[in-house]
Amino acid sequence: MDDLTLPLSGLSPVAGRPVKACFDGGTLSSDAGVLVLREVEGRLGVAERLARCLDDRRDPALITHSASDMIRFRMLMIAAGYEDGNDAASLRQDPVFKMAQGIAPSGRHLASQPTISRLENMADVRSLLRMAGAMVDLYCTSFRQVPQRIVLDMDDTFDAVHGGQQLRLFNAHHDEYGFQPIVVFDGEGRFVAAVLRPARRPKGVEIRGHLRRLVRAIRTHWPRVEILIRADGHYGVPEVIDLCRTMDVRFILGAPTSARLRKHVVGLEAQVAARYVAKPGTDKVRRFTDFYDGAGSWSRTERIIARVETGPQGTDTRFIVTDLTGRSKALYEKVYCRRGTAENHIKAWKTHLAADRTSCTRAVANQFRLFLHAGAYWLLWGLRSAMPKRSAWRVAQFDTLRVRLIKIAARVVEMRTQIRVHLPTASPAQAILRHVLGRIPRLAT
Repeated sequence: MDDLTLPLSGLSPVAGRPVKACFDGGTLSSDAGVLVLREVEGRLGVAERLARCLDDRRDPALITHSASDMIRFRMLMIAAGYEDGNDAASLRQDPVFKMAQGIAPSGRHLASQPTISRLENMADVRSLLRMAGAMVDLYCTSFRQVPQRIVLDMDDTFDAVHGGQQLRLFNAHHDEYGFQPIVVFDGEGRFVAAVLRPARRPKGVEIRGHLRRLVRAIRTHWPRVEILIRADGHYGVPEVIDLCRTMDVRFILGAPTSARLRKHVVGLEAQVAARYVAKPGTDKVRRFTDFYDGAGSWSRTERIIARVETGPQGTDTRFIVTDLTGRSKALYEKVYCRRGTAENHIKAWKTHLAADRTSCTRAVANQFRLFLHAGAYWLLWGLRSAMPKRSAWRVAQFDTLRVRLIKIAARVVEMRTQIRVHLPTASPAQAILRHVLGRIPRLAT
């Protein structure tokens, strides 16, 4: 079964002739686009940033694969769709993955699966804290110039686990064990932070601690930048609001519905319902109002914006709390509702890049995996940001970029003076790859 010359059985004849297919093609790769990701990674320096955070206690005289090489290999694997570390057993021989590490196709093999596993267990708590800072550094250096204002979207997402992992917890809503990491993206989709934690709703004290460290790290780079925090209802708690006031951070947060808030909109709800009944052909009727009030646990009253909507399913009322000025409708629809794009960023990181592959026993190893998948996210985000601004590529999902631009067959020919990579003549990605390779050097570092 391991004989590469054995033909695949079951292929039908073509034009009256039998088809013989064998895995004996030699120096071929199905991931030629990894060479483009190599250029993105080299520009952003993700692997080097993370590697510098590790305490590598290995004997330098016995090291074959440096920490940065292993991290780069693992991130490229994830970006190319190989989230399972076991795939390193075969990909370590792939000529394109070797070239992405600066190794000739005939050179030494890359790190094996056991070596990758040892890498993931190399980190300790201090290393992870440094990596969290390195991710913020990467975020800040991704801008060409210091922005006047940034928007940070905070959210948490459920990550099911199937084993005896540290920090796992049973979540009654999802009816299974898992984690519930807090993740942060900015308004443009840049990855900022990820914190592994048990599968329960984060409390205000916990959120405050993470947010304080994040704001301090960002202001180490940009002392005067205006920061806007945007999140849903269970982040609109007094600890978070008070911290934002103390650290001069703007906020627009969901506010949990309560009887105290509902009393302000009883009349508006009746008006909206009456308008809907009066216009039978109307899909929905939506109105906005604002007032100052707050929960009994809040240290002061805050501006509350209410959105009241009546449709076929009845009346639905939502509240947000903010310190921003402006019209209620504009703040709700054009500022707060754009928080929904964070769900797409989480989808890209979690679904397209398998960030929920947290199957290690130790919590520190699983947190390290979150950073590895975050690094892979940065590679594809960098590739997408190099696309023409008004093209469909600029808004393409990561799995689309992978299928169209990474999964390209190639024949690699190594010669004394050069290495030739023969790509399919009929590839529809020719023009866009030429364009992107010309723009990658202009990515901010």
